[in-house]
Amino acid sequence: MNQEVALKVLGTIMPWSDDQARDEFAWLKLMARLKYDGYRDFRAGMRFIESLATWLQQFAAHHRETAYQFVRHALVYIGPGEMQKLVEQFFPHTVRSHLKQLVADQHHAPSYRVLVDPKLQDALEVLQRKTLFMGLSDGARIDTIRHANARHLNNEQVVQGTQVDVDKWRDLLDNLRKDLSDPKARFQLVYLIDDFTATGTSFLRFDLKTKSWKGKLCRFKDSVDNANRSLQGDAVFVDDWRLCIHHYIASANAAQAINQRLPKAIPSFGQTWATDTSASFGTILPPNLPIDHTSHPGFVALTNTYYDPVLRTKHTDIGGAKHLGLGYGACALPVVLEHNTPNNSVALLWAETDGGSRENGVAPPMRPLFRRRHRHT
Repeated sequence: MNQEVALKVLGTIMPWSDDQARDEFAWLKLMARLKYDGYRDFRAGMRFIESLATWLQQFAAHHRETAYQFVRHALVYIGPGEMQKLVEQFFPHTVRSHLKQLVADQHHAPSYRVLVDPKLQDALEVLQRKTLFMGLSDGARIDTIRHANARHLNNEQVVQGTQVDVDKWRDLLDNLRKDLSDPKARFQLVYLIDDFTATGTSFLRFDLKTKSWKGKLCRFKDSVDNANRSLQGDAVFVDDWRLCIHHYIASANAAQAINQRLPKAIPSFGQTWATDTSASFGTILPPNLPIDHTSHPGFVALTNTYYDPVLRTKHTDIGGAKHLGLGYGACALPVVLEHNTPNNSVALLWAETDGGSRENGVAPPMRPLFRRRHRHT
């Protein structure tokens, strides 16, 4: 289906007058060209307008306008330009500023002196080399960070993931010591980086069944502990090392939740853990962004009417919501990222099922507007 055919289909299935159809087609063409056609996971030969025409047909005729108006006025699409900006700003705005302040505090000097005092400049460069950058997922864009800051970062301090073996840890230490001409040098600060968080549960959560903390942060801790044991006393980090967690994008609830959970979890991590653990965010979405019965009553109703319970799995239960109509954790976000759609967004945006007989009746098939690549299958 090409764009012109798709527009004809929309003109047929939507209750638009000629004037309204003309206005809507102009808006659709503009937004498709500027933003939505850049979504990475459209099927071959499929783009936004074609996908929209197919998506709307899953709804009864009297529900299509409600669904369309949600896309028209509520959808938040974070495209490649916005993501690229957040990634490129990470080092100069977040990391460099943080390192400069640490050096200033260590030498009891105002922060502006770090950029003009040769001694403090040298200290800043050493601390920068003793900083390790690790990705928590593919969305961390570690390669982009490295390329955008080639003059400032060494390839041997930027790592794609946190689950690395002992040989890799040893290699990272060896290169650090070679670069600094210091046989006892160790890392002093580490940044864990991810693209998006809506609940914070994937990063850190307390499991009531096991009475223990779980998540990506705990897996990183296990990796560090294993390395320290295997390196036979040659620890990866200095005794007073610091940990920073950075997400390019966070919901307001996730930012608050992570900052609340960290102080509760850290005491259980042991004495060898970081002396300071903090979180930063490239941007925090507005607190009123999630949809609800007040802001979008008609579309919230559709998330119940057009829903297939097969979406629920043991992995989605971790978020605390058994009904996935409003997304994982019932986050109710209208958000689409250009490289994938978060499952925290309302399911009608991303869910793809065949429908059929379920325990409570017959479920409708669900067609995605923006297909999602699932981490768990």
